[in-house]
Amino acid sequence: MKMSSNGHVTDRAIIVEGVGKQYHIGLKEDRHDTLLKSAGAWLTSPMKNFRQLRRLSATDDGEAEDVIWALRDVSFSVNRGEVVGIIGRNGAGKSTLLKILSRITPPAEGRIILNGRVSSLLEVGTGFHPELTGRENVYLNGTILGMRKTEVDRKFDEIVAFAEVEKFIDTPVKRYSSGMRVRLAFAVSAHLESEILLVDEVLAVGDAAFQEKCLRTMDGVARGGRTVLLVSHNMQVIQRLCDRALLIKDGRLAVDGEPAGAIEAYLQDYYKEPLPEPVTFNNKVRMKDITFLQDDHVVNEMADFGKPLQICLRYDVLEPIRNLLLGFDIFSSDGTHLYRTYDMLAEGLDHREPGAYESIYDLPAGAFQSGAYFMELVIGIHRHGWLTRGDIRLKLDFGGPRAVDVSFPGVIGPIGTWQINQERVAEEWQ
Repeated sequence: MKMSSNGHVTDRAIIVEGVGKQYHIGLKEDRHDTLLKSAGAWLTSPMKNFRQLRRLSATDDGEAEDVIWALRDVSFSVNRGEVVGIIGRNGAGKSTLLKILSRITPPAEGRIILNGRVSSLLEVGTGFHPELTGRENVYLNGTILGMRKTEVDRKFDEIVAFAEVEKFIDTPVKRYSSGMRVRLAFAVSAHLESEILLVDEVLAVGDAAFQEKCLRTMDGVARGGRTVLLVSHNMQVIQRLCDRALLIKDGRLAVDGEPAGAIEAYLQDYYKEPLPEPVTFNNKVRMKDITFLQDDHVVNEMADFGKPLQICLRYDVLEPIRNLLLGFDIFSSDGTHLYRTYDMLAEGLDHREPGAYESIYDLPAGAFQSGAYFMELVIGIHRHGWLTRGDIRLKLDFGGPRAVDVSFPGVIGPIGTWQINQERVAEEWQ
């Protein structure tokens, strides 16, 4: 237990009260051809320059054209030993909230109270100095957290063993691969003795074996009584690890409750109808249309799960691309990630020249149970990063003539076919 400033005992590790964060974005300004003209404009417009400088540090309560609120009036508390997930679409304000809690950036309004030492893992290798060795960075992170050298000594071997970087622990971190950096970064954050752990999407990186190791470690962290705040797009991770979930929508707290309820609200709210207009990703790919087809007719939302379904992706490649990964994830209504597929399964990781393309995915009849499912568009360059993941999600309900009141438990629909043959009864039995 820890005494609060007013003398009362509190079990709350994190208190967030009315927190908001705004950013001033650049507007179009007059441009000058020469340095002399620019200097002249500065000297002749002192009041304009003064107002611009003032606005950079001021909080604007209105809806000014150059102000974006990343967070607005967010309030919640987290008890000691509680594991809380934070979910929401890209740009909702999740990472901004963790950066405020990590004291990387201050809030524009409101306040936060942290009762305990905080360890955070917000990005791969956050807090690592590239010129220092892995060993030196482990001790540097411990020192930043306020730990004594003896505390870090006690955990050091465990950290290195978890990260699987024993041979490279005395090599500068700048020479590490991204996988090595994230393994060591996670190991440091999870094993050093901080009371509060803030994690942003770390479980989305690394290979399957490392992700499972991270999950087991997070389970242990939670059982050990530490407070964890976890941002993730993986709804299965949220369901597995978290006692509560917060849904952030457009910078505001939309849901605070059981993970299942928050996930349902997130999935039901966050989907779009087939693209109303083309969307361009990193000036490389322009997605023009996503269409569901059955019997050569467009399906808007309700599909017959007893018939084959085609998912048609129409897009433009805007510049030559090698190793394009284009496909989608399929989620059930409770957020379970059923599978991911890419169109590279048709022709491999080929080289695609600029031009118009159509990729068609054939889903066999009876693949899913009746109910709601979500398709999330995924586009990336193999081993180079994502162009989009989680920005476009479509909803599809499977129903139809076979959706009767007989239930078929399980994640997928009944695989295979039945035959019923009536055997002819032997005459002597008559």
